[in-house]
Amino acid sequence: EAKRMWEQWWQQVQESGIKPLLDFARKLKPYLHGIVASAIHPLHTSRVEGINNKIKVIKRMAYGYRDTEYFFLKIKAAFPGNRR
Repeated sequence: EAKRMWEQWWQQVQESGIKPLLDFARKLKPYLHGIVASAIHPLHTSRVEGINNKIKVIKRMAYGYRDTEYFFLKIKAAFPGNRR
């Protein structure tokens, strides 16, 4: 679907004859594979950022823990999801 929409847009650009638009489309063409891939498979880093933030909070609270084992147990307890 995304590839088809690109082809349709490309055709409209060619028919328009607007030079700045033609230049813009020509510069986008080498990146078409990545553009289509991002439209098909949207990836978001929000979940990873949230996990990193929570680990940093635990780390700040962990100042003074005697060993790292307890620190890692606290992190594992904070994320009781699927194990890999």
